[in-house]
Amino acid sequence: MRQVFVMANTRFFLDERKASSGKPGVLKVAIAHMRRTALISLDVKIFPNQWDKKKLRVVNHPDRLQMNVYITTIKQQIDSSLLTLANEGRLMSMSVSEIKTFIDDRLHPERLEAKQAAKRKANSFVSRFLRFADSKKPSTRGVYMQTYKRLVAFESEHLEELRFEDLTGEWLTRFDSFMAQTAPSKNARNIHLRNIRTVFNEAIDDEVTTFYPFRRFKIRAVPTKKRSLKLKELRTLFNFPAEPFMQYYIDIFKLNFMLIGINMVDLCRLKKIESDGRIYFNRAKTSRAYSIKVEPEALEIIERYHGQDWLINILDHYKNHNDFTRKINKNLQKVGPLKRVGRGGKKIYTPLFPQLTTYWARHTWATIAANELDIPKDVISHALGHGNNTVTDIYIDFDERKVDEANRRVLDYVLYGKK
Repeated sequence: MRQVFVMANTRFFLDERKASSGKPGVLKVAIAHMRRTALISLDVKIFPNQWDKKKLRVVNHPDRLQMNVYITTIKQQIDSSLLTLANEGRLMSMSVSEIKTFIDDRLHPERLEAKQAAKRKANSFVSRFLRFADSKKPSTRGVYMQTYKRLVAFESEHLEELRFEDLTGEWLTRFDSFMAQTAPSKNARNIHLRNIRTVFNEAIDDEVTTFYPFRRFKIRAVPTKKRSLKLKELRTLFNFPAEPFMQYYIDIFKLNFMLIGINMVDLCRLKKIESDGRIYFNRAKTSRAYSIKVEPEALEIIERYHGQDWLINILDHYKNHNDFTRKINKNLQKVGPLKRVGRGGKKIYTPLFPQLTTYWARHTWATIAANELDIPKDVISHALGHGNNTVTDIYIDFDERKVDEANRRVLDYVLYGKK
C-alpha cells in the first residue's frame, strides 16, 4: 500500500509509545516530503500485536474488517490529495506541514468548516473593531468603545455576524440616520464614522477584505463655530470680580491660556518646573515630547495652587482630569453678574459666556496670535504642538525661542496692552 509521488510519499505508522503502559497505540499516516515528515492521526487505536507491519493491515481485532476498509479508504484519499497537488504544480512549493493541513482539511470537511467559521468570526467587523480598540491607549480606546455602544444599539441582533462587506454605503447612511436621533451634531457623528473607516483601512492593510464603502460614502464635516473669545471678552473674564470658589476656575483657565492652551489632561499631570524654567511633558493626545516656558504670570498662579503630588492641585481633589474638566466648564459657563433671590438667597447667575470651555483658551491664544499680532502660522502651529507632521519638519530643528517670544508677545498684549 505504498505509493510514491514526486518528492512525497506516504506510509502507515503505529505509534507504540503508550504500549509500555498497556494502552493501545494510534495508527497514523506518515507523509514524507523534502526530507521532512508530518503525521496524520487516524481514528484507529490498536495494540502492537494487532498490527501487521509487513502487510500494513489490522489483525487479531474483532473489528479488523471495518478498520482495514477504513484505513484503505483513508490511504486512497491521502494519495488522491497528493496527486491533485502534484498535477496542479503546487506540491513542490509546499512544506510538509502545509501538505498535512491541506490533507487534513479534505479528510475532515466538518473541521475545515469549523475552522473557517472561527476565522470568519475572528475577522468579522466587530471582532476586528474590538481588537483594534484594545490595542490603543485608554483615552483612544474609550472613544472607540463609545462607537461600539452605538453599533450595539443599531445592530443589536446581528452585530456579531456582520462582515466588512455588509457595511455598504446604504448601511452607513442608515447608521448615521440612527445616530442623528440622539446626536444632532454631524461632526459628533463623524467621529464614529471615522472610527469605522479606520478599522476598514487596517483590515485592507491586513488583506482581510478589499471592500471599501468610503470611496463613495463621504464623511463630510460641518464648519464649526469659532470657539474663541475676543480680546475685550478675554480681558473681561480675566478681571471679573468673581466669588473665591469661582475665581479658582477662572485662574485655571487663565493658566491654561498662559501655557499656550495646554490640554487639560496634560495640565493635570504636570509634575514640576525644571531648573531652566520650562515644563516638559509628552502630550497625551499625540505622545510627542513638548515643552513650554513658564512666564512669571503663569508661575504666580502655579504657586497659588501648587499641588502635593502634582504641579497644580487639581488631581489632589479630583479623581481624574475628566471629572475636573466637567466641573470647570460648568462653572466657567456661570461666570457673570450674580444676584440672590428669595429667603434662602438662591444664586442667580447671568452668564457672560454661556458656551465657554477650557478648550476656548487654546483657540483664543491662536486667534490673538494670528489676527492681532501677525505671528507666523508656522510658529503658532509649533506653539500648539502641531509640528513634526511633515517631511520638512524632520529636517528643521524648530527654534523654541520663537514660540517663547510668541507667547510673551501674546501675554504682553492681553495683560498690558503692549504690542
